[in-house]
Amino acid sequence: MSDFLSHLNILKYFYFLKSKIKKELTDYKKYMELQKIMSEQAISTFFQPIIHLERQTVTGYEVLNRPPASHLFPTTEMFYDFIGNTDQVFSFECFSRTISLHRFFDCLSEEPNQRNSLIFLNIHPQVLLDSNYRSGETLQQLEKLQLSPEQIVFELTEKSAVSDFSQFEQILSHYRSQGFRIAIDDAGSGYNSLKSLVHLKPEFIKLDRSLISYIDQNIEQQQMVMLLLEFANQSDTFVIAEGIERIEELSYLREQGVHYGQGYAIGKPDKSLKPSS
Repeated sequence: MSDFLSHLNILKYFYFLKSKIKKELTDYKKYMELQKIMSEQAISTFFQPIIHLERQTVTGYEVLNRPPASHLFPTTEMFYDFIGNTDQVFSFECFSRTISLHRFFDCLSEEPNQRNSLIFLNIHPQVLLDSNYRSGETLQQLEKLQLSPEQIVFELTEKSAVSDFSQFEQILSHYRSQGFRIAIDDAGSGYNSLKSLVHLKPEFIKLDRSLISYIDQNIEQQQMVMLLLEFANQSDTFVIAEGIERIEELSYLREQGVHYGQGYAIGKPDKSLKPSS
């Protein structure tokens, strides 16, 4: 019996070892695929319009960078989840920022009237803490492209939560002194996003899609959005409703005085700076 258990434990160990090696091999392949994507700039860049709901004019664009679909990265979310678990967060953020700004500038040849539009860049909070990122490289790029730091909005997401608010407030003061602005993404989706609103005092609050979907039919969502809107109005902050996919949602949000909107009912992500639909 003891020999049987001993052999069983050995088999379990080899199975564990085989699984571990397989995972490490897959991670290595993903890592090399990431390096290839960056070296070949094999990222597709899309711009989704953000409009002023009352005036129905384009205020800016959220920049969305998507990798090519592959068996290693079947979805964009899996791609970014992998990056978040590697030592490549800073490198990819710098790559993504450069690509975003240059491709926005390239699009201006077809839509020169959008030159002064706001540019919303998704960014990992930890990147802003890196001293290399604060070296002024972004300002140099903007100057070359004849863009202003006042156009740039760093969009921080709940998925990459801030742990040290005191330190982060100091970092944001540094960026604000240069003209950059801050947006808190996914507001209302969790406790940490509400803490971020209080401590970081963003210029923009982006409401989580879960609050917007069928809001015209859900009184609890309506109450939460109105609370956040009241907070924003008292804090000199603007509210952006994300994920607006139905005309009824758009109409309701406009009637309630929500400042800005974004979603398929307004305009889908596009490789050009198309006017909203």
